[in-house]
Parts: sequence; C-alpha cells; structure tokens
Amino acid sequence: MKCGLLGEKLGHSYSPQIHAALADYEYLLYEKTPEEVGDFVRNGDWHGLNVTIPYKKTVIPFCDERTELAEAIGSVNTLLRRPDGSILGDNTDAFGFEALLSAASFAPAGKKALVLGSGGASATVCACLRRRGADVVVVSRSGETNYENVTKHRNAALVVNTTPLGMYPGNGKKALDLTAFPNLEAVLDVVYNPARTALLLQAEELGIPCAGGLRMLVAQGVRASEIFLGHKHPQDALENILHRLSTEMQNVILIGMPGSGKSTIASLLAEKLGRVSVEADAELEKAAGMTIPEIFSAEGEAGFRRRETAILEELGKRSGLVISTGGGCVTRKENYPLLHQNGKIIRITRDIKKLSREGRPLSLNADLSEMAEVRNPMYERFADVTVSNDGTPEEAVQAIMEVLK
Repeated sequence: MKCGLLGEKLGHSYSPQIHAALADYEYLLYEKTPEEVGDFVRNGDWHGLNVTIPYKKTVIPFCDERTELAEAIGSVNTLLRRPDGSILGDNTDAFGFEALLSAASFAPAGKKALVLGSGGASATVCACLRRRGADVVVVSRSGETNYENVTKHRNAALVVNTTPLGMYPGNGKKALDLTAFPNLEAVLDVVYNPARTALLLQAEELGIPCAGGLRMLVAQGVRASEIFLGHKHPQDALENILHRLSTEMQNVILIGMPGSGKSTIASLLAEKLGRVSVEADAELEKAAGMTIPEIFSAEGEAGFRRRETAILEELGKRSGLVISTGGGCVTRKENYPLLHQNGKIIRITRDIKKLSREGRPLSLNADLSEMAEVRNPMYERFADVTVSNDGTPEEAVQAIMEVLK
C-alpha cells in the first residue's frame, strides 16, 4: 500500500516518521506544483494521501465524494482511493485541532477567539471553535478584521495562528503583539517546527498557557492512518508517538561556565543519542575565519557577542542537535529564545577550582569566582535543568540521559 503527503514544499515534514510508527505501509513525500496537482490526484499511484499547504482547498474538485465533516469545513487534508477507484475527501485536521484544544485545557464556549489566517487550516480551526460555541473572528491581511485594526478585539480570550508565519526557516516572526490582548487565556499555533514559535515564546513570557502544533500534527496523522488502514490504532498511540517525536526533534543545549566540560559532554552525549554534536564557538570561528582570541583582539567582547548571537540564531533553528555553547552566551537575553525555541537547555556545573582557562580570553586573567557570581543567576534563568560535572563526563552524560527520558 502506497501512501504519502502532497504539498508544494515538503523538505522538513515529520509525517513520514509518524506513519512509520503506526504501520508498515510506504509513506512518501509528493512535492507538486499547482499545475501538477490535478493529474497526480486523479491518476497518481497512491492509496491514501495527506494534503498540506497550499492544496487543502485545491484538491476539493478532484474528490468524487467528501465526508460530512469535510463538506462542512470546506477543506480537505486526507484523500482515500476506494476499491472502485473513486476518491473520498476527508478532514483529519479537525481531529488534530480538537486534540490540541483539549491539551490546552481551554473551554471556548461564549469566548472570543482570534484565528490568524484564512486558508484551509483556518477553515478547520474556525469550524471546530464554532462547534464549541466560540465567537470566532478571522484575522487576515485584507479581511474585515486585519492586522491593522485587530486590536479592536482586545477582549479576545484565545489566539490561534493558522498561518505559516514563524515556521522554519522563517523563525522569529509573529503576526501579533500579545500584550495588546490583556484577557488572553490561551495561545495556540498550528506550526510545529520550531516547537515554540515567536508567538508561543511571547505567550510563555507573559504567563499565558500555550501549545504548538506537534500534537495536532500527530493526532491528525493517527486519524489519517486509521482511514488508510480501515481500523483503529491503540489509544496510547498518539501520546507514544508525540513523546518520541518531540524528544527526537528537540535540540539538547549545554550551557555553563567556561571550562566546565560542555564540549566533552556534548560529544559523548551525541554519540549515545546517535546525533550530531555542534560546538557553537567552533562554528563561530569557522564563520569568522578567525580564532576567538583574534576576534576579541580585533572587535572586543561586544563584537564577539554579536557574532555569537548570529551563530546561535542559525543553530537554534535546527532540530535534533547536541549544542555546546560558549560560557558567556547567557549574558545576552536575546539568546534565550533562540535556544529555547527548539531545545532543552541543560546547565553544566563544575567546581570553580576544576575549570579550565586554556584558550578562553575572558577566563585567562579573570577571577572565576566573581564571574560565576555574576553569571549564575543568568544560567538559572536559561536552564531547564542542572547537571553536575564534578565527577566524570560519563556520569554527567548518564544524568542527562535520565533527564531526557
């Protein structure tokens, strides 16, 4: 049985991993231009298809029949070729969004919800929210409610982003400033890469409950697979795949004092996890064409920090890495969202007397106790968890492995 994902650009899709965990059918990525979609849907060699941006409405005319749900929503994201050759259009995004909404513990009834975007995903989200009794306002660039006048809905309790804004590789972008909406009870984003978009990072900072699109992606994938196979999956399938995929996607980021052993631990940890280990300082030197002491000599610490932030911005966009950072990355607060957007941040501690100074311009003649006193609160603000490296690096790696489990 041949299944797959139909879209325009699919280079960073996680759908193949989801379906591989559910069944042993072939699941391929089908990148098609708008001109190719019709012929592929009608005549392509496939049994079941998921459909993503920008074809969730494009495929509707090629369906011989649509489910009641797909008809009501006006968007199709799942196609099934039946034994007689006819094509059934369904919508499993609704199942996915319901799972996301439930996880956020938000009750929409009687509350105003701002839905950003007017495409296929928006149609699904709006239908689900209206079924639950929400007062739904669609926000688009040229609609009645747009990004210029959206603040007239300051009383909104929910914001849902259904646009690709903030999606990899366009990390860091968001359509709204959430501080303009003081009554928000939840913020949801259907984007799943990065795990935390700029919109969700701001929600976290403001203390607003929020959730990203990975749960929605996995939930709709489970439902689509059931349609392809014609039978239900075990109830724990969603949570098991979600946990595994989120763990695989996230970067593991090591922070800590210079000389605390981050690079050694990162290398050992990457080997254990079967991942790539990346040293931010080494990447910085490669990009600059200079060593770190040479950068400090030519540009001072301010120049070095600017270069460091640029490197962390690029590394933080990626997934599944083990990243060893420079000891002073925490001195710039703008580095936190770059690392946090797609990663678990682990602070490595080590006795001051054991810290290496070799090749570290700021450590060479510094009082490390004073440096640690200044930086410790910064490390604490960045870190999700702290692991000691006062024993062996192997012991530190084992402690991190326990954390990741």
